[in-house]
Amino acid sequence: MPDASLRLVLFDCDGTLIDGRHAAVAAVAEAMAAVGRTPPPDAVIVGLLGLSLDELLRRLLPGGADDAAVAEAAAAFQGAYQALRARPDGGEPLFPGILRALDRIEAAGCLLGVATGMARRPLLSLLEAHGIRGRFATLQTADDGPGKPAPDMVVRAMAECGTTAASTILVGDTTYDMDMAANAGIAAVGVAWGHHPPPALRRAGARLLATTPADLPRLVLELLPEEGHAPGL
Repeated sequence: MPDASLRLVLFDCDGTLIDGRHAAVAAVAEAMAAVGRTPPPDAVIVGLLGLSLDELLRRLLPGGADDAAVAEAAAAFQGAYQALRARPDGGEPLFPGILRALDRIEAAGCLLGVATGMARRPLLSLLEAHGIRGRFATLQTADDGPGKPAPDMVVRAMAECGTTAASTILVGDTTYDMDMAANAGIAAVGVAWGHHPPPALRRAGARLLATTPADLPRLVLELLPEEGHAPGL
């Protein structure tokens, strides 16, 4: 049974915690070329980051691509992505200040979680590379069911952690994150350092906007109930 005194802060990964834009864009371009398609401009790819890989590729492949074409492109993406990450210049760093923000939110008594369009294996690899895998009470990925903007990842995360919608916050950098939060009935904080611009996040329903990671603890705690108290008590 949900416990309204528990508080959960869910984070998107790429574009919110980790700066993976270069590797993701380059891998999508390689995937498109591998299936005989001309890669779109980088800005088009960036605008779709945050969706599950299959959905992103389906939108980029012209003519209503079938499942076989999407699967071929996805396999090419995974190969290119792993090769890029293995190169000395292919790293995907945490955004400056993210670790301190996680420390402060966790110290305030909140559970931490991830809800991402990434597959589970690369997510685990990234979190482990940065030494933060153990920080998260729940990890929701595109492997687990419908991706953003469907509410499923948020609903599963709340069920795993025993929280209510009123005591759960999503932090993300795309309109897909904001839409997922709205569909799940939870509040969302948008971040200004990711893939979609702040005005678009506002229009999509971001309650508050963080200009830097240092803003996050204050903003998420502003939207959550006090520690150990159910909303309205």
